[in-house]
Amino acid sequence: MKVLVIGGGAREHALCRALSLDPDVTALHCAPGNAGIAEVAELHQVDALDGAAVARLATELEAGLVVVGPEAPLVAGVADAVRDAGIPCFGPSREAAELEGSKAFAKDVMAAANVPTARSYVCTTPEEIDHALDAFGAPYVVKDDGLAAGKGVVVTGDLSAAREHAIACGRVVIEEFLDGPEVSLFAITDGTTVVPLQPAQDFKRALDGDEGPNTGGMGAYSPLPWADPKLVDEVLESVLQPTVDELRRRGTPFAGLLYAGLAITSRGVRVIEFNARFGDPETQVVLARLRTPLAGVLHAAAVGELAALPPLTWRDDAAVTVVVASHNYPGTPRTGDPIDGLRDVAEQDAPHAYVLHAGTRAEDGRVLSAGGRVLSVTATGSDLAQARKRAYAAVARIGLDGSQHRTDIARTAAEG
Repeated sequence: MKVLVIGGGAREHALCRALSLDPDVTALHCAPGNAGIAEVAELHQVDALDGAAVARLATELEAGLVVVGPEAPLVAGVADAVRDAGIPCFGPSREAAELEGSKAFAKDVMAAANVPTARSYVCTTPEEIDHALDAFGAPYVVKDDGLAAGKGVVVTGDLSAAREHAIACGRVVIEEFLDGPEVSLFAITDGTTVVPLQPAQDFKRALDGDEGPNTGGMGAYSPLPWADPKLVDEVLESVLQPTVDELRRRGTPFAGLLYAGLAITSRGVRVIEFNARFGDPETQVVLARLRTPLAGVLHAAAVGELAALPPLTWRDDAAVTVVVASHNYPGTPRTGDPIDGLRDVAEQDAPHAYVLHAGTRAEDGRVLSAGGRVLSVTATGSDLAQARKRAYAAVARIGLDGSQHRTDIARTAAEG
């Protein structure tokens, strides 16, 4: 099978790495990719938001499967264009991707499917915003209705900051604060059958101790030793399957990766948000633990044959990812800085630790930073403590001027 992956971040590098290890993949392509992905896939330049251009590239490459990584191309209908060209595509349609593209749409689907989630208001005027903030009180949870690259959510005890963010968003969802630890659970679905993956936990705040501003994610780990062993089955029954069934009932079947962001509250599991694609950085740790070859699973979802697959198999290893971010992230990042130490990690830490590129580019034989989140350093081990030790040993070999990373990823879980 020839596979084309769309995107250029660490999520796509993790996908490309897993696909490159799959013996059924005869050729691997990525557009636009990055400096790290170039080591495992042939890169192509394409406007990832231009469905016709992506479909044309896939046709030229004779791709047997297209995997759309980021949310923006999905919401723009790129998967539809690829399927219209007769090529199997892993990723939901434009209409189904509204589950991530609009927080209000997601709330409507959850209400219809009786999926447990936070009480909320959809607001478009300052008066509605003030009413909702007053109704729920602090801490305030304010979510931009549309796509915001992981930065559209503000959780704050500061009423003026909450109100300012809400008004800046235009259309906004304001909801009650959910207590308890958060869990990310991915599921692969063909629109009918739902196959959950292993749960992970990510770290949204920029600084140690969950301080600082929200980010796209500063690290992740899997498995979750503290989680109820029945969690995955419970979420499949109460959240994932009802959501997929409801979207199919509406005539907009969801085929691709359904990502449920969950809060394990004192009142039970509640959905914080849905995403329509693999999450970053959770993908890095989940795929590190997946033993089943990836391409066949994604292809089965794309062509409606998931029910025929045997159960997924998983490694017993734990996995930890630490994100190395550029100076000033999540503000306007500094880019163009050279990255050192990548070869040292490859020579001294492989195969237990490796670097997945997020915001990088190659220039004159060097790898330079090209975004806010620059690298995802990922490691496996017999338990979280060993995986964590290996990840941070690899991080220590990397040189990037002004870079930052959290030092407490998976610490509490590893010590527990």
